[in-house]
Amino acid sequence: MKIIHTMIRVKDMDASIRFYTEILGMKLFSKDDYPGGEFSLAFVGYGDHPDDGSIELTYNWGKSDYDLGDAFGHIALGVQDIYGTCDTIKNKGGEVVREPGPMKHGTTVIAFVKDPNGYMIELIQR
Repeated sequence: MKIIHTMIRVKDMDASIRFYTEILGMKLFSKDDYPGGEFSLAFVGYGDHPDDGSIELTYNWGKSDYDLGDAFGHIALGVQDIYGTCDTIKNKGGEVVREPGPMKHGTTVIAFVKDPNGYMIELIQR
């Protein structure tokens, strides 16, 4: 078994695709509308195929906000240069909400970025 994708609901499909592709550098694998179900799906990721571990962005037509609740934590991305990555994200208009530095009670260097929907993306120095 392997993880294929994680689905998150988004408020604005175009803004979400821009964030994940232009700011985080993922590929857009597909985007499809489902008029009968009144929703749209897009798959983004870093691999060569959506089954290489992607994020499914789901937009429910007419829905402009979601309660993110307190159960979901974050999506984590490994990066080679966390300081440079955070600078690039900020220069492209992304929001770094925790600057790079050691995690609490540890030495792993992490940072957090917020996507346009309020989801947290953890960057981990590799």
